[in-house]
Amino acid sequence: MRINADRLNESLATMSLIGATTGGGVTRLALSDEDKAGRDLFRTWCEDAGLTVRFDDFGNMMARRDGTEDIPPVLLGSHLDTIDTGGRFDGVLGVLGALEVIRTLNDHQVSTRHPIEIINWTNEEGSRFQPALLGSGAVTGQFEKAWVHDRQDQQGTRFGGELKRIDYLGPETHRPIAGAAYLELHIEQGPHLEAAGLAVGVVDGIIGDTWINVDIQGQADHAGPTPMRGRHDALVAAAELILGVNRIANEEGDPAVGTVGRLAVRPNVINTVPGSVTMSIDLRSPSGDRLTQMFERVQILAGDVASEHGVTIGMDRYWTMNPTPFALNIVEAVATACRDLGEAEHHLWSGAGHDAKYAANLWPTGMIFVRSQGGISHSEVEYSTPEDIATGTNVLLLTTLQLARDTPYNWPPGPVSDSNHA
Repeated sequence: MRINADRLNESLATMSLIGATTGGGVTRLALSDEDKAGRDLFRTWCEDAGLTVRFDDFGNMMARRDGTEDIPPVLLGSHLDTIDTGGRFDGVLGVLGALEVIRTLNDHQVSTRHPIEIINWTNEEGSRFQPALLGSGAVTGQFEKAWVHDRQDQQGTRFGGELKRIDYLGPETHRPIAGAAYLELHIEQGPHLEAAGLAVGVVDGIIGDTWINVDIQGQADHAGPTPMRGRHDALVAAAELILGVNRIANEEGDPAVGTVGRLAVRPNVINTVPGSVTMSIDLRSPSGDRLTQMFERVQILAGDVASEHGVTIGMDRYWTMNPTPFALNIVEAVATACRDLGEAEHHLWSGAGHDAKYAANLWPTGMIFVRSQGGISHSEVEYSTPEDIATGTNVLLLTTLQLARDTPYNWPPGPVSDSNHA
């Protein structure tokens, strides 16, 4: 028993026509007309597969296949919304891959003890309504309902109003509360699997992330008559701080990273010494303690830079998302499925956020990554091969069967050679 790869790729291709861009990508922003069309299509496919579809007060869609017992379901989730000019696989692979698992079970008339539910989370990307992960965050208690419904896009349109407009505002009682486990299939959005020459990866968790606003105040002055030794150049100070962030992250080692992605210089005039700079710092690590230590090293560096250049540097660590290690039994179930398929058991951490981050607050959670060509995502050229997609979805199928049946599902019959996996 394997998934029908042709059927899955046809479904992915059909869904990618909704919001298709001229560059080969997709724009399907949360709660837009395109999102509604994608939801409607997904709903039709689920009902054709015999699933019962419902949606909750945040627009999260659930499609249920009953088990032989009325017990907590195994949840398979991701998202159908995209960024502006995004890719064809980010998020949607997890939703339609889960649907293909159900279709395969139907094809082979396989029953499971646990029910299985597919979840299409609302506004995972956060491109239209901020912050990201609104649907999963609201269900898992991170955000208050009224606050979520009052989120506005750049045009001032409210989340709650758009949810009602597209006819996906459901009752609170439809939320996905009970769950035996949560699994998410997703493209990697990074280069590690491609560098290792592997199709799939076992995700051990989602690394922590902290965001810092930095304000550097120096003295603006005329570029000509102001001697170098007497300057209080905010931009030179910022440059040293940027290089320091890069150095600290490199010294931490993979998968820790440090990024300065936003920079504003004032007065931003060619013949004036910059008087002030505001900038961002994004630090990430799989260890909460190491994340804090990285921030403390940046603070020390900022003090040294301020003293050297005669500027003041203020730092506001305004948001932190702690690392989320996944449940060991779910991680092992994914690893077992990889071994049973003859795939390498390659473990890695996710550098990007996913709905699985918040799902892990309620249910034992795990993720499966599929190789991204060039490590590229959030781009119209984002691509994963049909072969890699099939491999990842077969891992999802076997993992789901392990978790949803009374005993682990043996695939393939007989032992797997050690030469087939690491």
